[in-house]
Formats: sequence, C-alpha cells, structure tokens
Amino acid sequence: MSDFPRFDLNGQAALVTGAARGLGRAIALALAHVGADVALGLRDVATGEGLAREIEALGRKALPLQMDMNRMEQIGAAVEETVARWGRIDILVNNAGVAPGNFAENVREDDFDWTLRVNLKGTFFASQAAGRVMIRQKHGRIINLGSQAGFVALPEESVYCMTKAAISHLTKCLAVEWGRHNITVNAVAPTFIHTPGTEEALANPAFRADVIERIAALHHIGEPMDVAGAVVFLASPAASLITGHTILIDGGWTAR
Repeated sequence: MSDFPRFDLNGQAALVTGAARGLGRAIALALAHVGADVALGLRDVATGEGLAREIEALGRKALPLQMDMNRMEQIGAAVEETVARWGRIDILVNNAGVAPGNFAENVREDDFDWTLRVNLKGTFFASQAAGRVMIRQKHGRIINLGSQAGFVALPEESVYCMTKAAISHLTKCLAVEWGRHNITVNAVAPTFIHTPGTEEALANPAFRADVIERIAALHHIGEPMDVAGAVVFLASPAASLITGHTILIDGGWTAR
C-alpha cells in the first residue's frame, strides 16, 4: 500500500490572519514547520518582523502584510500581494477575532458592530478573496477559527458567542458551495487557551478553577500549539475528505 496519509505542506502558500500573537502566531509557525511558506496578516505590519525571522529560520518564506480585518481594502490587498509574490494561496486560516465582554443589557452598539465586522464580515470577505484564487487554482484549504463559545453559552460574551456560532454555519455553507472546486472549508473551536488574550481572565484564581473544572475530561488549560496541530491536520492532504466540519478542541468541556 503506497498511499499513506500525508501531513506535510511542502511548497504550499498559506495566509494566516491575526498572526501577530497567540493562536495566530502558533499556527503560522506550525504551518512553516511542516513546509508551508506563510503570509502574515497583521493589524500593524510592523509587529511581524520577529515572527517572520522565526519562520525564515525554519527554512520557509515569510511575508508580513498590513491586514486590519476592519478594513475591507486591506483584506483584498493582502490576498493580492500574497498571490503577486508567490503566485497562489493554498491555505487560508481565518484566525483574527475580537471578544469585548459585557453583560447583554450593557452591550454598546459600537462594540456589537466591531465584533461582527472582525469576526464575521472579516472572515467572510477574506474567504471570498482567497476563495476566488482557489477556484482558479481548483484547489484550496480554508480553516476558520471558531470557539467552544459557538456551542455553549458564556456569561458576558453573548455577541462573541453569536459570531462564533455563525462561523460554524458559514463554514458549512462555503464547504457546500466550493467543494466542486476541490476546496475544503473547516473550522476549529478551541476552549480557553493560554494566550495574551486570555491572560487577564485566567489570572483570576476563581475563574481559572472554574475553567479547569469545566474542561471535564482533561482538567487542564491548553496551549496554542494544541490548536495549531488541528489546523495543520485540516490543511494537510490527510484531511482531503473532511469539509464543512468544526473540530472542538475543548478538553471535553462540551462532552458533559
């Protein structure tokens, strides 16, 4: 038997949004580790120099890009620059997201609009821009960052939860539309992970203890590379028959 599963991404071009830190940074490094050249979508392109050097130290190319997900013109320009530089986009990881917390009765309209612009509108139009390239190529992998918050209710996070539930359904819709072009669209949905974005919340002993208890099966908080591993799998040839699916990376939180 010669067709064993392959997990390498040698020679492929990836674009990761929100790549500066946390999950985005880990995903960019993990993709480079298995052979991909990585374009880095950054809200401030100046923050990407260190990460670019780390990717290049792995023997891969890096391309820092100005890509504020609030700015539609920057989304399109980043995709165009990636294609201009490397001639293709094989993998898009829609990682950028925001989560301004507040009780539902106190949510302000500007926070509501901002969360939807970045988490939903940004994800859709980045997918559209990259999807057009992938349709021409007749190949592509899109991986969206959802959240366990799309499956369970988190207090003070109603708007964020709503957007992440929508990401899972958008993933199905794009998978159905673009499957005929040999494009797979999947999502990963992490629980609380040690990142700069969760550092303040997890520093609260009571909150941290509650999170660990709710991670029912494993009872520990994950690291960014726990999420990056699932992204690499979904981007790889080994996952060629998986599409429209959201993989929960929640340590058993939603198994209860």
